[in-house]
Amino acid sequence: MPSPFCPLGIIRFSWSSVPTSPLMKRRRSSRILSAPQSATPSSPPTAQTLFQRKKTKTTKTISFPSKRSKRSLTQTLKALCSPNTNQLHKWIPLNLGNWELSLPLTFPTGQTFRWKQTGPLQYTGVVESHLVSLKHLDDGDVAYCFHNLSDNEANAKLALLDFLNAGICLTDLWDRFSACDGRFAQLAVHLKGARVLRQEPLECLMQFLCSSNNNIGRITRMVDYISSIGKFLGTVEGFEFHEFPSLERLALVSEEELREAGFGYRAKYIIGTVKALQAKPCGGVGWLSSLRELDLEEVISALSTLPGVGPKVAACIALFSLDQHHAVPVDTHVWQIATRYLTPELAGARLTPKLCTRVAEAFVLRYGKYAGWAQTVLFIAELPSQRTVLQPKVLDCQRRKLLRNEDKIC
Repeated sequence: MPSPFCPLGIIRFSWSSVPTSPLMKRRRSSRILSAPQSATPSSPPTAQTLFQRKKTKTTKTISFPSKRSKRSLTQTLKALCSPNTNQLHKWIPLNLGNWELSLPLTFPTGQTFRWKQTGPLQYTGVVESHLVSLKHLDDGDVAYCFHNLSDNEANAKLALLDFLNAGICLTDLWDRFSACDGRFAQLAVHLKGARVLRQEPLECLMQFLCSSNNNIGRITRMVDYISSIGKFLGTVEGFEFHEFPSLERLALVSEEELREAGFGYRAKYIIGTVKALQAKPCGGVGWLSSLRELDLEEVISALSTLPGVGPKVAACIALFSLDQHHAVPVDTHVWQIATRYLTPELAGARLTPKLCTRVAEAFVLRYGKYAGWAQTVLFIAELPSQRTVLQPKVLDCQRRKLLRNEDKIC
């Protein structure tokens, strides 16, 4: 079956020189989004600190509110008539162990901004029109629970597995990456299960239009606002979830509305991209899906014709929704990783589009057709929330290796 970042040049290389793999919402808010406190990319918190339950008050009886009431009759009716998603549901094993899927290393790491942590080691989001929660069981395996079903459960599960890219075996990939890269081998043990998702292209595109020069917290609030335009599906642990709005529904939103909500200059890009997609002969959603059949160079070129989409954003969309597993989004952080471990001869140089291309090619030459997956793991390892955990473990591993070598010498 068939991540943020500076301009990325278009990759050109020959596959003959590359090793091949045997693998195959929150209720719409009128609140103005606050400006970020820092322009630097924020790092996601750990699973323990991220979990903050936002309990919502539910009303058991319908009453007409007074003028001072903070909750309207419409809101009360909505809460009463919406699916009771906080009740206990049946959890079903997904047959994916923690080596194949780590929820804390997949959802809050910058490739999607629509999933919420709704419990310890539990995340909730929307796949197509299905509201679903995933959590790690005591043995580390992942289980799922559908809070609503707009289709039969078998089809909903297939959609979930497709979203999780479950057809790609991480264990095999990690073994291959570890064989060609000693640093990856050290990190793989501690970052097992960091999986690249296969999102719906329109949803992924809109999310990364919000990501330009932004931080994770503010991106998430913007994405929540856009999501709230879609159909309300239910509430889980105080978080409201919506089906992602259709292109037709997005077309009804004005640039002024987005600017009032705090989108800034990104508002014109979102409105412009929606109009450009509507003008596609085969329809915008169909056009985006058709890019899955093209080569990476063609995908980057096609996406870059949309307002607000440069090579960097295009690479993210290609990797996270268009099956371009060797797409490598290059930002200053990925540049630093490359100059330390892949292209040390470029250390000290100024990052340019041409050098971005060279860095991307270096990742592909090292890791092959799934270079984007390897880059994602190396990027996660550099996040402050992970570095504080990883450094002692990696250093201990290096010390043990040195001690073993000394014993052999003696």
